[in-house]
Formats: sequence, C-alpha cells, structure tokens
Amino acid sequence: MSTLRKGVCYRNLTRPYTRKSKFKKHSFISMIPPSKIVKYNFGDCKKQFKFAFSLISKQDLNLRDNSLESIRQIINSNLAEKLGNDFNMIVKAYPHHILRENKMISGAGADRMQTGMSHSFGKPMGRAARINKGKAIVTIKVDENGLEIARIALKKAMPRLPGKYVIEMVKL
Repeated sequence: MSTLRKGVCYRNLTRPYTRKSKFKKHSFISMIPPSKIVKYNFGDCKKQFKFAFSLISKQDLNLRDNSLESIRQIINSNLAEKLGNDFNMIVKAYPHHILRENKMISGAGADRMQTGMSHSFGKPMGRAARINKGKAIVTIKVDENGLEIARIALKKAMPRLPGKYVIEMVKL
C-alpha cells in the first residue's frame, strides 16, 4: 500500500498545469483522483441563525482533501454531540487542484534504472484546495446557545491543518 507524502511537499502554491479537457491532445491530466470530502453542507440548512463563525486563513497555501475531510469530521462530531441538529456547517474550500508525484525507485541499484526528474510531469496522487490569504475555509452558523461550542470546535480543528488561521465571528 502506498503512503501519502507529507503535506509540506504540497503546501506552497505553484502554477497549476492541471488541465482536463474532453479532447485528449489538450488534456494534461489523464486521470483525476476522487475527492475524499463526503459532504460540504450539513446540519439544518433552512433555519435562519443569528451568528456565524468562520475559519479564515492568514496565508496562501494548498490544503489537501484529506485534511479538509479530517476537520469536517471533527467539527461535525463536536457540534452534533452538543447541539444535535441545531447548526449549519459549510465547507467553503473545494479541492480543484490535482497533485502529482514523480515516483522514484529506492534501494540498491536504483541509480542505474531511472532517468531522474528531467521533463517529469508525475502521476496524479491527490487533490488540493488553493487557499488565498483571508479566505474562509469553514463557516458554522449557530444561535446564542452554540457560540462557545462552535468556537471550541474550530479550535480543535486548527491543529489538523497546515498554516495559520484565525476564527472570526459575525452577527447575521
């Protein structure tokens, strides 16, 4: 089973050469891996809430889909346990960017078998959302009884993401 590379390998923003076209000669990506995020909007979607908390990025970076799914699960479990269905959470970051990896052979005799990185494009390994400074990643809408619970849930999610974030509260 192949392991994931560390998030540090993909954290910085680079120019994406990830074009998927219906015409083969214009397509740079042969296969797009499926997104690991299960659901983007859940809780009570129709109710009007009074407060909204947002997790906002303080720097430009790539967020992999497995880290987005990780924070979605931790926030949802905390809110559902304490508030039931009396909240609305929206994951605003969508992983469009395709991450690629040039697989290298390691071990004895590997230096005579591979051609290195010259003109390498790599095989698709995963997806990432491109986050700019000041963009909201997750928004939670709650009433007065869920203010502290939503703030704690977002604080628990922050260590699972690369980069620096700030929690912002807005009265709706």
